[in-house]
Amino acid sequence: MNRTAILIGVGVIVAGAAITSQVISSGTQLQPAPPATEEAGTNTAAPESASATGPLDDAAFGARVRTYLIANPEVIFEAAAVMEQRQQEMQSANDGDLISQHSDAIFNDGHSFTGGNLDGDITIVEFMDYRCGYCRRAFPEVEELVSGDGNIRIIIKEFPILGEQSTIAARFAIAAQQQLGNEAYKALHDAMMTYKGDLAIPALTRLADALELDATKIVDHMDSDAVTKVIDTNRALGDALQISGTPSFIMQDQILRGYVPLEGMKDIVQDIRG
Repeated sequence: MNRTAILIGVGVIVAGAAITSQVISSGTQLQPAPPATEEAGTNTAAPESASATGPLDDAAFGARVRTYLIANPEVIFEAAAVMEQRQQEMQSANDGDLISQHSDAIFNDGHSFTGGNLDGDITIVEFMDYRCGYCRRAFPEVEELVSGDGNIRIIIKEFPILGEQSTIAARFAIAAQQQLGNEAYKALHDAMMTYKGDLAIPALTRLADALELDATKIVDHMDSDAVTKVIDTNRALGDALQISGTPSFIMQDQILRGYVPLEGMKDIVQDIRG
């Protein structure tokens, strides 16, 4: 569990304790404990509770909360887990609504590369950036998922967000698709996802040449309005779906923001199919 979740848990506990303290202070007062009996070996009365003598001041309240949390640290994790679960449920419901509202733009935009089984029972949409380390890590796993399953459609959305070279690479790939077709795009996309150097135009041109693609035709089209429109449309869709990082995946009615290991994606596919 991350630090943020733990702090949320502490906040929940402290807020709840504060409300409880206010209720006790303004409402029914706790009764002081009865004096100790003579059988106990003392005539000293037990100390009264703080709430019986008046509301706790901030210092006393803070000290009591601290003492309780130190004595019961597991409560922090319990509260944080409950809060995370509720937030995930709320986010999932919101994501379902967002996907429904933007369904055509997600699944049928007319410009994104579509591969795998075009009649598959499950569609995976990936928002990716060629300079994203986790996109590169996910690349072979997504390929394995799609090819190994045989009944998944994959849609790739160019989503350059990591600087100038990300945009150059995305423009190069989109230009290749628009000028040379989907087969050329996929070959170049795969090569760019595994390329380890800078994604500058000379390097991209060499990649295209190695694949026997017309690099000059691609470069001449890179800065066209048609390419710009695809990037702007994908970014606007990402904003609408509250996607701010890569990789991000849409699987049916779910948005997965971040890298998901192969086994995790297989589990999600199985869950979707029931």
